[in-house]
Amino acid sequence: MLQPVCPLSSIAPGEAYRWETDPPVAIFHTEDGEVFAIDDTCTHQDASLADGWLEGCEVECPLHASKFDLRTGRVDGPPAKKPVRTHRVEVTDGMVHVALSEGAQS
Repeated sequence: MLQPVCPLSSIAPGEAYRWETDPPVAIFHTEDGEVFAIDDTCTHQDASLADGWLEGCEVECPLHASKFDLRTGRVDGPPAKKPVRTHRVEVTDGMVHVALSEGAQS
């Protein structure tokens, strides 16, 4: 079920928004204008990916530099080993909506 989160205008291109849900979700607005949502917590340690560095469709964890693909949740390598969950995003009338995924990312 899609839930309204925030206006797209509140997330500048190249930035992220931390949605305080359980678990928290990071919503990224890429420089290319795409919008993605993933679980906010790095799978290696308790770090907010919304605080990481966005480059293209990847975010780099601010603690230990593992990178996660925003499209698939896949991690590029250690220290993180597990992917993060991705969530479906729709932008309608300037509002970001997210449908939370069920279960764990495989």
